[in-house]
Amino acid sequence: MNFAVDLELITHNPLTGMKGFKREGDGYHTWSDDQIEAFENRHPIGTKARLALALMLYTGQRRSDAVRMGWQHVSDGTISVRQLKTGATLQIPIHDKLKAVLEQTPKNNMTFLLTRYGRPFSVAGFGNWMRDRCDEAGLEDCSSHGLRKACARRLAEAGCSNQEIKAITGHETEAEVTRYTKAADQKIMARHAMGKLSDIG
Repeated sequence: MNFAVDLELITHNPLTGMKGFKREGDGYHTWSDDQIEAFENRHPIGTKARLALALMLYTGQRRSDAVRMGWQHVSDGTISVRQLKTGATLQIPIHDKLKAVLEQTPKNNMTFLLTRYGRPFSVAGFGNWMRDRCDEAGLEDCSSHGLRKACARRLAEAGCSNQEIKAITGHETEAEVTRYTKAADQKIMARHAMGKLSDIG
């Protein structure tokens, strides 16, 4: 609007003095284990959709990082990630379930995930493609980014500390981790906590 005023297309900016608003909510939906299972049932090992899910769920990375991963990043049981958004470099151990999926993945491409034309996905293109795969599994609330949150949730439920979770997801602050692990199951977390208390008498 200010630019329009400069061009003399309008006489004044009607938005001057308006305040922004903060939308309430937790952002992207965190996948539940039932939703993960439903996706896996619809997209078995050997499909590109299952590969996409495994890469995001078992590395906890953003889609901008998942689309750039390839065999050149795999060595000695780990996958190396240099996060596009933060520049953080991570060495993430390869989970057995991700390993099983990767074993069915060709080794002749620079990236694991390719479009139907044999090219790497753009970030937006991958998000749209994943949206369709979620819809095929009847998961209208789920998105690719929600898998990153599901990874953080599972790590929290496994009893991982915030520092351990940050070592996987690459988050920089405690607040970010807390936001991502908000969906962690209270009952599971309480059982872990009481178990620790029992260990010390």
